[in-house]
Amino acid sequence: MTPHTQTKPMPVNRNALIRYRTIDQCLQNRFKKWTLDDLIKACSDAIYEYQGIDTGVSRRTVQADMEMMRSNKLGYEAPIVVVDKKYYTYSDKNYSITNSPLNQQDMQVLSEVSDLLKQFKGFNHFTDLNEMVSKLEDKIYSQKTQSTPVIDFEKNDNLKGLEWIEVIRKAIVAKKAICITYQSFKAREASTFCFSGYLLKEYRNRWFVLGRSHARNAPLLTLALDRIQTIEEHPDAYRENTTLDLATYYNDCIGVTKSPGQRDCEVVFWIDAANAPYVVTKPLHHTQKLLSEDVSGKIFSIRVIPNFELERELLGFGPKMRVLGPRILVKQIKAQFLKTLDNYDKDSIAPFTLTLNETMKENDATSVSKSSL
Repeated sequence: MTPHTQTKPMPVNRNALIRYRTIDQCLQNRFKKWTLDDLIKACSDAIYEYQGIDTGVSRRTVQADMEMMRSNKLGYEAPIVVVDKKYYTYSDKNYSITNSPLNQQDMQVLSEVSDLLKQFKGFNHFTDLNEMVSKLEDKIYSQKTQSTPVIDFEKNDNLKGLEWIEVIRKAIVAKKAICITYQSFKAREASTFCFSGYLLKEYRNRWFVLGRSHARNAPLLTLALDRIQTIEEHPDAYRENTTLDLATYYNDCIGVTKSPGQRDCEVVFWIDAANAPYVVTKPLHHTQKLLSEDVSGKIFSIRVIPNFELERELLGFGPKMRVLGPRILVKQIKAQFLKTLDNYDKDSIAPFTLTLNETMKENDATSVSKSSL
């Protein structure tokens, strides 16, 4: 008898995976209405970027891709719907194929990738891989054993703007200008402008893009992705970066707030003995140096550009830290603490206290009425 051989599912080819991911990213972007022609163009652009294939993607291929995504063959069951008989979108605005459970084939690929990456752990040139490998191994473990993860990495599920990361990254790589509609927290209304992006930057789980507006004499801009409303292609020629060393641009600051030509300075601060170990084990900046110490605490210095993020970092330590220099920074930090004390003054918070008391009374009354049912 011929032994029975179990047939394995046909692996999804790379081009198809690129198209699925591209369609998924498009349909997650609800600021744009996606026609079939729009999706075809997006898939063709993605295949050209990643594979160098310029033959385009056919109408039939994209339609078949969406049917495959709708089905359970890949485990997606994507809720793709057609609106007004023309526009494609997800009926569930929070859906993404990236949230789908991993299938057997995915697990095998991830295990192989994890085994490969583990070979580089411990090498100085690949220190950034350590966290990535740990995340990957934890994902594989929890999926295989159907148990809860044993590592809880910092994340923000409600973070806005993540859908723009890949759009901007592609524009930077392809050196294409984009049209951005943007509204900062201080602006009363949004503005639209042409923009050439240079660098994507993450800080405290928020994403930013460094680049230049095409307006005349426009300064260098750092835009928060969560304030971007729309991004579209723009016919203007991309404006190259010819002056900045992007690899080191943010090395002299904490956060993302800085301007070209801004000078750094030595910031000196004291921190009490009980909290000094936290600063030793997690330095405020890579330039941090220990200057002196005694039983009361330690004095450190960092060399950075004074900015909003630096002040917020120092203020976060409260009475456990004292800034010693430069003089202008000491003055600013002191002013911030005095303003904080004013917020706790009885007269200044009286209206807030009154409103809070009224709210608490309403809550108590609601609780009583519910308990009597």
